[in-house]
Amino acid sequence: MNLSQIKLVVTDMDGTLLNSNHEVSSLFFELFNELKKHNVFFVAASGRPYYSIVDKLNSIKDDIIIVAENGGLVIRKDELLLSTPIKRDNLLEIEALIESKTDIHPIFCTKAKAYFSHRSSSNGYFNSLLEYYPNYAIIKSTKEIKEDIIKIALYNSEDSEKQIYPHFKHLEPNYKVKISGKHWVDVSDDLAHKGHAIELIQEKYNISPEETLVFGDYNNDIEMLKRASYSFAMENAHKNVKEVANYTTKSNDDFGVEFILKKLIESKVNYRKL
Repeated sequence: MNLSQIKLVVTDMDGTLLNSNHEVSSLFFELFNELKKHNVFFVAASGRPYYSIVDKLNSIKDDIIIVAENGGLVIRKDELLLSTPIKRDNLLEIEALIESKTDIHPIFCTKAKAYFSHRSSSNGYFNSLLEYYPNYAIIKSTKEIKEDIIKIALYNSEDSEKQIYPHFKHLEPNYKVKISGKHWVDVSDDLAHKGHAIELIQEKYNISPEETLVFGDYNNDIEMLKRASYSFAMENAHKNVKEVANYTTKSNDDFGVEFILKKLIESKVNYRKL
């Protein structure tokens, strides 16, 4: 595998770059500095909100491109490259559907803040959700939200694939409905997905799929994996992701991203020696 021509590296966060304790390794930051020397663009692409990704990657935030809310937002430094909010036409219908399911807890995500329903704020899982959405307010209705809603994150404590997705899949194709984790399903505009965001970045910086390397672990990563010839599923990835990706790497707890980045840097160094 010759990675010497890679110009763009994209990685998901949870289950991919982050370990099971939601931590970024010190080794990654060392490798990132090497990537910079080789003029490789780096993109953090996550279902997390922008401010949560910045919190994890604060020391390098001005040197990377951030794809937040599953592709609903793309930001480089302070420049907003893409914003794809949910159309409000059917928002009340979606809200009513959510309210009819007492075991589903919604989070309405805007660029700067997350809005929890009053019902979600009283459940026993509320504090654990703040790992992903530390900037929040509690509301009774979406009518209280004045900003653009980029994504609706739906949480179930048992199994999102069984307990959430069947009730919301009919919203496609008008919306993107993605199982993004064991407990999460995300609803967003049909164009608000990671693949569309990575395609925009590739076009903006004249980078081809053959020059792109992508890491992912869950179904919300599938579109962006298809934008790269060098697409890697984590060992801990969902079976759907492993079927789509061209390669696999070690798990997120075994430094799977760092393992491949080392190979990428070695390929760059050896190529320069030729």
